[in-house]
Amino acid sequence: MYAVISTGGKQYRVTEGQTLKIEKLPIDIGGTVDFDQVLMVVQNDQFKFGKPFIAGSTVQASVIAQGRGKKIEIIKFRRRKHHRKQMGHRQYFTEVRIEKILAGK
Repeated sequence: MYAVISTGGKQYRVTEGQTLKIEKLPIDIGGTVDFDQVLMVVQNDQFKFGKPFIAGSTVQASVIAQGRGKKIEIIKFRRRKHHRKQMGHRQYFTEVRIEKILAGK
């Protein structure tokens, strides 16, 4: 059984027991979160699709960690102009473990 959820502007294919890193959510470590934007659920070769979301279906997850990802180097350079700009960025994330998938109607 797996589901496709939408959170943080992205879509994820999730199964029970899976851990994944998503965009930062304001929830403490050990807390729970319910994803109600479920796009698709597959259970025993039966597909349920939402228009755009499946009514009454949720995916329950628990928060494992909060953190920041690896640094991305950003370099802007213009040749022959004595111009060089270097920056870095580290994106915040929330790591969650999928506990239960409730299929809904």
